[in-house]
Amino acid sequence: MINKEFAQLVYRAGKLEDTQRLADRLARLAAPGTVMVLDGDLGAGKTAFSQAFARALEVKEHVNSPTFTIIKEYEGRLPFYHMDVYRLSLEEADELGLDEYFFGEGVTLVEWGSLIEELLPESRIHLYMEVMESGERQIYIYGQGEPYTAWTADLKENGV
Repeated sequence: MINKEFAQLVYRAGKLEDTQRLADRLARLAAPGTVMVLDGDLGAGKTAFSQAFARALEVKEHVNSPTFTIIKEYEGRLPFYHMDVYRLSLEEADELGLDEYFFGEGVTLVEWGSLIEELLPESRIHLYMEVMESGERQIYIYGQGEPYTAWTADLKENGV
C-alpha cells in the first residue's frame, strides 16, 4: 500500500465531480500498458473513480466493481481491464496470469492492488483514497517509474 507520507501529490476531492475530474485527467494520459492501482477506505470512491475513468476512455458499457468476477474487460479508445483483487490470495492472483493484462495493449486498473504488490509491474501509478471526517475525499497519488512520475509532477505543477 502507498505510504501516505511519501505521496508525491495529495488531491482533495470535496465532491464527486472532483474525483471524476481527476479520473478524466488521468484517462487522457493513459496509453497501452498503463497500470493504475487504487486502494483506500471502503466507500472512498474507488468504483466511482473507475467509472469516470472508463467513461473518459470512451467505454460505453456500465462499469461496476468486479468484486466477484475479479476481472472485467471493456472496449473503449483503449481496452480497459478493471480488476478487484480484494478476495484473492497472492497465490490465486499469481495463477491468473495478470502479466498479460499489465503488459498488454490496454489500460489496467486494479482495485485493492496493494494486496498483490509483488505481482504488479514496477512502473505504475498508485492512488490511495481516504474519507475525511468532513465527508470529503483525500487522494494520495504516487507515480512509480515512467511515465507516472512525470504524470504526478505535471498534476502537481498544473493541477487537475
